[in-house]
Amino acid sequence: MKFVLLTLKSAKPAWVKEGLEDYLRKIDPLQKIEMLEVTGSTGASRENSEVKKKEDSKSLLAALKDDDYVVLFDERGQSLDSEGFAKKINQFQMSGKKRIVFIIGGAYGVNDDVKSRAQTTISFSKLVMNHWVAQIVALEQIYRGFAILKGLPYHNV
Repeated sequence: MKFVLLTLKSAKPAWVKEGLEDYLRKIDPLQKIEMLEVTGSTGASRENSEVKKKEDSKSLLAALKDDDYVVLFDERGQSLDSEGFAKKINQFQMSGKKRIVFIIGGAYGVNDDVKSRAQTTISFSKLVMNHWVAQIVALEQIYRGFAILKGLPYHNV
């Protein structure tokens, strides 16, 4: 089984790259994981936001395999604490799927096609956040979830 964080490709500042690489290194001994970045639409004008969302969503959907278990991170999703997210990770692992794909949309979110393809939708917060920050938060929470499941001394409550 492999976990995949599926996002839209964008130029990242050094602090984002370092944060992502740090959590990918921490997760890898616990669970095979990869970041998969796909090319979305170009330009981000508000006037074309629906077109951009549709094109970005099409790119994200094209990266999925038919038998993937898809988890969408979206501010309108289910709110969980870290222990609840760890339980979800355990459920994902027990699903029998070869890939668990976590999706983070672009600046304008994702369309209904992506939302309906997701078996689970989870919210980090009611706050909307930059996709770079969301990527780091996603990996941190995945790592924290595994730390909870494996009894590692990372999660302190």
